[in-house]
Amino acid sequence: SAEASRPAANDMVQATVYAEATGSNPAELARRVNQEVAEGIRVAKARSGISVKSGRQNTMPVYSKDRRIEGWRMSAEFILESRDTAAVSETLGQLQQMRLLVASVNQFPAPETRRKAEDEATRDAIANFRARAAVVADTLGKPYTIRQLNVMQGGHTPMPVMRAPRMAMDAAAAPPPPLEAGESLVTTTISGKVELAD
Repeated sequence: SAEASRPAANDMVQATVYAEATGSNPAELARRVNQEVAEGIRVAKARSGISVKSGRQNTMPVYSKDRRIEGWRMSAEFILESRDTAAVSETLGQLQQMRLLVASVNQFPAPETRRKAEDEATRDAIANFRARAAVVADTLGKPYTIRQLNVMQGGHTPMPVMRAPRMAMDAAAAPPPPLEAGESLVTTTISGKVELAD
């Protein structure tokens, strides 16, 4: 077996934004949360280069000390994706000023960026595999033939670059979050069987 790794730029950013409300009337909570989310989606969609999709919705009971339901907590989220990091950062600042909350921001390679790094790592890994096979064959003084080859792709998945606390932020204290792209490491592992001639 042999492996090789190549860096891939984290040129795609994904941010999860949500609205949350607590109260005793589920219908009123749903109206308020959905209205806030709809307004947030409208603002995000107005920004060129950012795609927006709906996320999860949750409704949970709020219990009193004696374990009785005394209210409800409702949340709904939407997700922003873009290759324009600056646009996402500025948009998140706008959304926070609307008292929407940022759950997480993740950066990772776009599919075509990752594919390019995988192709390069695969070429390197195959070359390493052939070099190792040649060392064994040369040491034994025999020619070799590759009979089986398996290619496995892997790599480091970046952790979220930001995870906000589940609390509302004051509008004045909601600057755009700084986003540093960095890189992910893409790895290709080659394993196989080599047959040595008699």
